[in-house]
Amino acid sequence: MASLVPKDKRSLRACLICGIVLNHQTFREHGCPNCEPLVRMRGQTDVITDCTSSTFDGVMAVFHPKESWVAKYSHVNSFKPGMYAAYVSGRVPEDIEDMLAQRGFTYHARDGSAED
Repeated sequence: MASLVPKDKRSLRACLICGIVLNHQTFREHGCPNCEPLVRMRGQTDVITDCTSSTFDGVMAVFHPKESWVAKYSHVNSFKPGMYAAYVSGRVPEDIEDMLAQRGFTYHARDGSAED
């Protein structure tokens, strides 16, 4: 499980859609492990910039998302194990939010602006 902890803390970013915290290079090389089928971040610097933020607060380690009440409360219980930000500054652009809705994905803003 040590591989879940990003090694390069200088370039950490949090996904605005799922909240997973990875470094910029990982988003560029592999995309988001949860959101790649939806937004295709891999190799797309502009999409990474639109869908991630370097400003985030509160990090939680999620090892067993389906079994964790914290993961359920944070809306990450259907995602992969990893490090997740509690709050991420910013929101995805409106066109991406619309696209997520069209694909049946419920977007939960991670900036604290949405009421749960």
